[in-house]
Amino acid sequence: MSIQNTLKALADPTRREILNILKKGALSAGEISEQFDISFAAISRHLSVLKEADLIRDERDGKFIYYELNASVLEEIMLWISDLKGEKSND
Repeated sequence: MSIQNTLKALADPTRREILNILKKGALSAGEISEQFDISFAAISRHLSVLKEADLIRDERDGKFIYYELNASVLEEIMLWISDLKGEKSND
């Protein structure tokens, strides 16, 4: 995992909102796109950035691709931030 890629992906408010939407469950790009007032192409690019940062996963089902949150990367970032703050892990 590249923390730089992850933080870059998280820096964009649209991408953060996509992650927020996906925490409820997997959705197709079209279903995600319906929730924004930007082009499908822009949503597709945001999904690519999130996927490159390993924040989401995709799975093909017939002609659709469904995207879901990859919580393990978020957990790694939270552990890294906690470590920076000097907090002890509860493991």
